[in-house]
Amino acid sequence: MRRLYIKIYLTIIASLLLVVLVAGGVWRWGSGGPPGSQVFEIAGEIASLALPPSTASQSEQQRAIGYLAQRFRSDLALYTADGALLAAAGRPLPAPPPDTNGDWLRGPGGPAWAFRLPDDRRLVVRALPRHHNPAIGFVMVLGGIALAVAVGAYPFVRGVTRRLERLQAGVEKLGAGNLAARVEVEGKDEVARLAESFNRSAERIEDLMNAHRMLLANASHELRTPLTRIRLGLELSEVGPERKKELEQDIAELDQLVDEILLASRLDATSELDIRENTDLAALVAEECARYDGCRLEAQRVQVRGDPTLLRRMIRNLVENAALHGKPPIDVTVEQRGRQALLCVSDRGPVIEASARERLFSPFYRIPGRLGPRGTGLGLALVRQIARRHGGDVSYDPEQGSRFSVVLPAS
Repeated sequence: MRRLYIKIYLTIIASLLLVVLVAGGVWRWGSGGPPGSQVFEIAGEIASLALPPSTASQSEQQRAIGYLAQRFRSDLALYTADGALLAAAGRPLPAPPPDTNGDWLRGPGGPAWAFRLPDDRRLVVRALPRHHNPAIGFVMVLGGIALAVAVGAYPFVRGVTRRLERLQAGVEKLGAGNLAARVEVEGKDEVARLAESFNRSAERIEDLMNAHRMLLANASHELRTPLTRIRLGLELSEVGPERKKELEQDIAELDQLVDEILLASRLDATSELDIRENTDLAALVAEECARYDGCRLEAQRVQVRGDPTLLRRMIRNLVENAALHGKPPIDVTVEQRGRQALLCVSDRGPVIEASARERLFSPFYRIPGRLGPRGTGLGLALVRQIARRHGGDVSYDPEQGSRFSVVLPAS
């Protein structure tokens, strides 16, 4: 799309060109044409004094036309009142119209002037190359004015649109998740007021999001206290073994949910990792796979730079997702491709429908119609957050069965 400042600038240039054309047309046709008819009448009187009378012989008139043409180094032609050529010198000239009295004639050799002598003869003169057409000078003056205005308008137009471009960049940063994005306010016009409105809106959004995160983090943290009391009360109660096991499982799920909510809030609140160190990805995967039965590992040693705790949590969520919602065996591979580390977790479960794939990594999303164990709903969302914090991403590959692939920069 053509940039805004180019559109504004070209509009100004087009307007100036239109002014030049209209002014030239008015001057050319509205004032009787250059030069004026009165000037042509004077020129006709002067020319009649330099030329022999109409009763002179054609040879005498030819000599006079030849002398004048040589004297003024121009093309001349003398015609009778009915348009018959009497004498000519230089390049051929077009015959003037019968009622001419100071007209422009246009032909292959260039523009010429035709005017009537007092005895009704017509004299046609082609302008010398060194004689400039007054219309050309007039257009050049207007063109110079247009050029000066164009040069002067460019900084103004570019200054306005440059501020709009900075505002656009700020909006894009805010939309990308940088809630601290602000734009510089310059001037006191509408663009400056728009920038101020954007800054106020961005600040309000940042405050609301921070308050939301704090509320979520504090609420999740406060949930740990009653969960601990419930667990302690359960240990001291006389509930049957089966019922006690069910309650312990429910408490464990709630505890895991609280833990993942806190982790998600922490990842949302920071854009950079607190810890960055070289980590053996294959070793982390091997430790997590050992916690599950039927999990097969094929790994190459690959070093990635990041937070080992977060990377371990990402691996655990992927393997646990395959164990809960897929079918054994679970195949896990780690390899290095160029400058990237590739982690793949696949199982023999059914392929996820295309309509549900776009929301797989959304928090608390559950595939409609799927039965079986229920997780916290944050596992895959955390996988994506952790992968992106490490400069990578996660994707679902339906062509390889039920398979999740994580790509990370290798160190």
